Amino acid sequence: MDAAIQRSLNDKLYDRRKLGALDLEKTVRQCLADDDHARIKAIIEQLCQDYAYAVHQPHARNGGLIGLAAASIALGPGVAKYLDQIIPPVLACFQDQDARVRYYACESMYNIAKVAKGEILPFFNQVFDSLSKLAADPELSVKNGAELLDRLVKDIVAESAATYISVLQPPSPEDNIMESASDEYNSPTYADDTEFPMAFSLPRFIPLLKERIHVINPFTRTFLVSWIVLLDSIPDLELVTHLPAFLGGLFRFLSDQNQDVHVATQRALEAFLVEIRRIARVKRGVVESRKQRTHRDSRSFSDSGSTNTDELQALRQTERLSIEDDRSRSATPFEDKEEGEDGSWVPGQDVEVDHQKILEILIPFLDAPEEEIQLTALRWVDNFFEICQEDLLPFVPKLLSHILPAIAHQTELVRHAATKVNTSLLNMVVSLAEDTPVGIPVIVQPAPSRLSTREDQPATRGGRTSLGGLETGRQTPILTGTPGTSTPPIIIEGKSGELDYSATVNALTLQFLNEHEQTRVVALEWLLMLHRKAPRKMLAINDGTFPALLKTLSDPSEQVVTRDLQLLSQISHNSEDDYFASFMHSLLSLFSTDRRLLETRGNLIIRHLCVNLNPERIYRTLADILEKDEDVEFASTMVQHLNNNLITAPELAVLRQRLRNLDTKEGQTFFVTLFRSWCHNAVATFSLCLLAQAYEQASNLLQIFAELEITVNLLIQVDKLVQLLESPVFTYLRLQLLEPEKHPHLYKCLYGLLMLLPQSSAFGTLKNRLNSVSAIGYLHVAPRAPAAGAASYERPTRLKGRADEIKWLELLEKFKAVQQRQQMQTTAKATNTPQPAQSRAPTPNTGTAQAAAGGSQGRGRGAPAASGGLSGISRLAGGRRVRR
Repeated sequence: MDAAIQRSLNDKLYDRRKLGALDLEKTVRQCLADDDHARIKAIIEQLCQDYAYAVHQPHARNGGLIGLAAASIALGPGVAKYLDQIIPPVLACFQDQDARVRYYACESMYNIAKVAKGEILPFFNQVFDSLSKLAADPELSVKNGAELLDRLVKDIVAESAATYISVLQPPSPEDNIMESASDEYNSPTYADDTEFPMAFSLPRFIPLLKERIHVINPFTRTFLVSWIVLLDSIPDLELVTHLPAFLGGLFRFLSDQNQDVHVATQRALEAFLVEIRRIARVKRGVVESRKQRTHRDSRSFSDSGSTNTDELQALRQTERLSIEDDRSRSATPFEDKEEGEDGSWVPGQDVEVDHQKILEILIPFLDAPEEEIQLTALRWVDNFFEICQEDLLPFVPKLLSHILPAIAHQTELVRHAATKVNTSLLNMVVSLAEDTPVGIPVIVQPAPSRLSTREDQPATRGGRTSLGGLETGRQTPILTGTPGTSTPPIIIEGKSGELDYSATVNALTLQFLNEHEQTRVVALEWLLMLHRKAPRKMLAINDGTFPALLKTLSDPSEQVVTRDLQLLSQISHNSEDDYFASFMHSLLSLFSTDRRLLETRGNLIIRHLCVNLNPERIYRTLADILEKDEDVEFASTMVQHLNNNLITAPELAVLRQRLRNLDTKEGQTFFVTLFRSWCHNAVATFSLCLLAQAYEQASNLLQIFAELEITVNLLIQVDKLVQLLESPVFTYLRLQLLEPEKHPHLYKCLYGLLMLLPQSSAFGTLKNRLNSVSAIGYLHVAPRAPAAGAASYERPTRLKGRADEIKWLELLEKFKAVQQRQQMQTTAKATNTPQPAQSRAPTPNTGTAQAAAGGSQGRGRGAPAASGGLSGISRLAGGRRVRR
């Protein structure tokens, strides 16, 4: 450069630098006219090295920037070959500490870009990176200058990014195009599949965007969102193909406190969702039109012209249906149809969107702490049921882990959105092909025996410790039958494979630990549905699901317990005895370790199981297990609960009817099975005989009662039995008191029961009942020593035909042996351990006066409710050892 120009560019005054730049522009134009490219290159080199890169000379840098802009203006379109030298020093000035240098750098780049236009696109990444930093510049003038430059670059990108090829690139792609006259649609075909060397490359830009998307400055975020919206509005770029690279960052923008960032991001995400939905509809329409064409071709090969016309019409119709009238893009609308003249191509049909990667990104946001992010993620997932339902199948376990907790969210909008997604997910899984038809054997592994969970016994083979001390080692019985729905399945065909039942069950089981009731209920409803749908796959999963279900019976929510019982019943439905017995073992083990559960939920659990399963099978199985149980205390308590339900539960009316009909073989075996187990509890055994109308056996039991220690607990149970005798269940028994000649031992049973009771309210109740028929009963009381030939008094009429089938004496011996063993264990426990308050009565010599006083108080109360009777018995029997 001339010395005068150099001095002007180095001046501290802007006006003199501007005059120097004008002189430089004239010089460059003259060199260009003289075709003196060597001097032009030397001038540019001098501007870069001596001025623009002069770090510690701000005036020189400013002069270099204005000089480079002037040289670019002078070169005009020919500036392209010099951009490699011009742009790097200008970009370097963007990072200068002096705000004026940064501003003049923006001004210089603006003038360069205005001249270069599309030739600036090969440097787009570097320009974009610098602008993203200047967007958050603290100096307002610099920020304004960067904004002007940003607008210019956006205009260039919007106009030329999809089509512009740099003049410095190899020969244009038109040389590779061959027009095919025989082409049906008269469209160009390319000699090779090599991509055109476009000046702007979206694949090169995406890594930079992926890096910058994690910024936290609100101004930079606004800058990034604006560019994403712009690039997405250019149809030929198809930014949606690269959406997984920056989708996660966009979702995080929703948590920004700046309202502008929030609104812009929400609009951008909505636009992407609309585009993905449109592309999916277009693809489905194209596939459907091809299927229709194939179907028509298979029917007729003669009318090919008609076939082509129909296909074109189907394609056009698909395009029209794919565009939503009520939604438009903020930049370039989707409604801009770009099909060929004959309608052979539909925009979007060849765009590939990686739905699975998008879903992987969305799932962590489903339980984001920010409600706006969570709502947006739920809305996206819900739309994917319409977009690509088959791609959702592998993500069902992960989706459930995040969606089920959101169902109990504190915000109504989130709860509604999560419930909607859960319903769609449930319907999708239900629509899958059924696992196996009803009747095909299903191999399952039941839970272990309750007896094997005790500390002094080894674990079952293959078992492992799980929730609540239960084990999950299982044997291999066969479970047949599927209590599934009768709705014909809709098979989902897709590339994603089948549902991962094991992972799904594990995800649902973990939700049992969730603090919200609604989440636990929905998890159990999912397991119910999966078991109905695919019992073989569900029950073959060897994990901790079964113990977890048993542990859930202790849940404080009754609704959860009800669903849990439904599932346990469904699992045991139509199973063989081994699996069913194993389930009963596990249930008893749970009751044994959690006595509070037995007291609070025992009756509910037993009744619900009897509703969903065969009640006789339940009672038979439990009776067989309890008969062999060594823990006589627990066995007595469990028998008491089972007996109370047997007498009072409406669900067990069939069993009560079966017991009153001992003339059949089934009734006899059922009675004997219960009797042998009921021997653990004396009062329960007595009440069982009353239910079965085996009054002679009941009277014989009373004789054995005289040899037992009469405890407070036994008297309380007798008190409850007296109250039950007044209930509608024993109406038949009270009516039989009117026929003493047919039921002589009934009077003996009731009078014996009366003799057991202290004079409490229960005593008064039973005495009043017997006094009302005393005149009849005294005339027909059973003799003490019946004659050998008096067959009518050996047994009641009901027992005559059953003497050989039911061995009554053996049952009495069994009862006596069990009671003696129970009394021995109680005595041994009292000797070795401190005596509980109500396990044994005090010494016999201390309670006589108390008993007499308590008895008079009990008589004074008459016959109140059962609660009054219980308190009276506690006082009367608290200090006595009663024997007959």
